[in-house]
Amino acid sequence: MTDTSILVLVGSLRAGSTNRQLAEAAIGVAPEGVALTIFEGLSDLPFYNEDIDVEGSVPAAAAAYRAAVAAADAVLVVTPEHNGTIPAVLKNAIDWASRPYGASPISGKPVAAIGSAFGQFGGVWAHDETRKSFGIAGATVLEEIKLSVPGSMVRFAEIHPKDDAEVSAQLAAVVRDVVAAVSEASTVAAA
Repeated sequence: MTDTSILVLVGSLRAGSTNRQLAEAAIGVAPEGVALTIFEGLSDLPFYNEDIDVEGSVPAAAAAYRAAVAAADAVLVVTPEHNGTIPAVLKNAIDWASRPYGASPISGKPVAAIGSAFGQFGGVWAHDETRKSFGIAGATVLEEIKLSVPGSMVRFAEIHPKDDAEVSAQLAAVVRDVVAAVSEASTVAAA
């Protein structure tokens, strides 16, 4: 039985992405009762346009994405950095999750942002911008949960992140902290 469901958004569409591998590794270190699921449809989302975001005729891909966000207890974003900021596919996903205004599926939902990049800072700018954008969109951003793995192309050239003991331990801590935030939010809501 799953007690906590975490939707994972991968900010890279590349099949061999190290961030996808990080997401897979996070799934592998999840404790019993916690289900992490990678959302596979980000590439299917049309660019956000209020003209097509009309009740009763929202594009199917956007409706499926919003339903997945709504059904999850939390969202874990695993993303690289593109030109010093958020990849376009991720920004588009944030925009779709932020609507409809006042009733969005991301409103109040715990969100953490982590990832890896080739550079020496591991994508920290993209992770910070992701937290900022999700916060403005209404999510409860888990600011204290951070993991930015530098040098991804070298570090993971011959090893999957799941086989890197240091990264696996860090991912286990990230998942544990997201679950704790969900549990804390549930306790506050019940009070």
